[in-house]
Amino acid sequence: MDNSTLYKSKLTSPEEAVAAIGSGTTISMGMAMSEPPALLGSLTARVQANELHDVNIYYFESTKVAGSSILRYELLDRIKPYCMFLSRVEREIIKRSDQENRKVIYYVPCAFSQSVRCLTEHVKVDTFLTTVSLMDQHGYFTLGTGNDYSSAVAKSAQRLIVEVNDQMPRVFGRSLLHVSEVDAIVENDVSLPELPIVAASPEDHTIARMIAEMVPDGACLQMGVGSLPNLVCSELAGHIDLGIHTECFTPGMVDLMEKGVVNNRRKQINIGKTVFTFAMGQKATYEFLHNNPAVESYPVDYVNDPAVIAKNDNVVSINSALEIDLNGACNAEHLLGHQYSASGGQLDFVRGAYASRGGKSIIALHSTAAHGKFSRIVPRLEGPVTTPRNDVQFIVTEFGSADLKGKSSTERTLALIQLAHPQFRDDLLTKARQLHLV
Repeated sequence: MDNSTLYKSKLTSPEEAVAAIGSGTTISMGMAMSEPPALLGSLTARVQANELHDVNIYYFESTKVAGSSILRYELLDRIKPYCMFLSRVEREIIKRSDQENRKVIYYVPCAFSQSVRCLTEHVKVDTFLTTVSLMDQHGYFTLGTGNDYSSAVAKSAQRLIVEVNDQMPRVFGRSLLHVSEVDAIVENDVSLPELPIVAASPEDHTIARMIAEMVPDGACLQMGVGSLPNLVCSELAGHIDLGIHTECFTPGMVDLMEKGVVNNRRKQINIGKTVFTFAMGQKATYEFLHNNPAVESYPVDYVNDPAVIAKNDNVVSINSALEIDLNGACNAEHLLGHQYSASGGQLDFVRGAYASRGGKSIIALHSTAAHGKFSRIVPRLEGPVTTPRNDVQFIVTEFGSADLKGKSSTERTLALIQLAHPQFRDDLLTKARQLHLV
């Protein structure tokens, strides 16, 4: 049977595609911009009709697509979300469930680099649902914006259902799915979710300029999502021969590639190629990715493997935290008594960057939170340690930067207090004395 005929034999409606999913099953879905709206909508309709119950769903980072369908609050007596990276969707659910004294979100601690093994060995996924790009003449779809754990789980799950969307970019690298591997196909041409554009603060501008000065020409970049990373990219416009090996591909990186600042010439692996494992941005970001041979997508257990990261020289990893204690330990995931996001790939890149020859690991954050009410430099963390003090290198706030490597606990404490907002420094010094740090 040729590929076109095979495609047509598997093409069906969203309702028919999810009809074989039974109660008591375990499913997983593509993360972020790869969530399949038609499939999730039809699955939601079955749950609403009480045709399904006791369904476990494992995933990272949801968007409003899942939030308005399979993760609707009123369905969570029949759907059990096992979330490995919380977004605004889960935070809103937790806020409501707290008021009703219910437990409806089940957080699964897992480093992003280990998610492939977790979801293929420790969790037995019956059905995987995701959005893919159009099939080519050779019978291949690509995973577009969402390689991450999806490429492995798609092949290990007992049933694979794909939602073909002509707006999902076709990407190069290790992101292929052949039509013969797919159990059911639906078509749904809709716009992909887009990141909101958030205005940068004066502190963001100050921090971005400092970070850009720490990046040498020829560096290989990894950075997170948000206004600050995009500002850092804009501050790097005068650099040359930069490379990218990053967890998330973002709009700021598009600008650097279009300006020729990023050419990946000095990389030691994937030379000449920008490497990512998932992408988030606006429509222009996805259009840039489409059929672009300068960009390649790989599974997260490759992209986020510290040993792989370290193969490139001069890796500069730029991430953030919610709070940092006076020893330098970072909490990037827990806030106000609740899981807020997750560890993601922060520690993967902190360790990979530092192991890189000439590499630097940077944690950047505002010195205060809640419009200046609270210090982000604290005596003790309120949540779990995302990045241990042993691994932390550079800390940057709007008040400066500090390299903590090689410093004693006393020297670290004094350096971090100088990075705190002046209104909190005296109290931090008092607490440091009580903790016998100075």
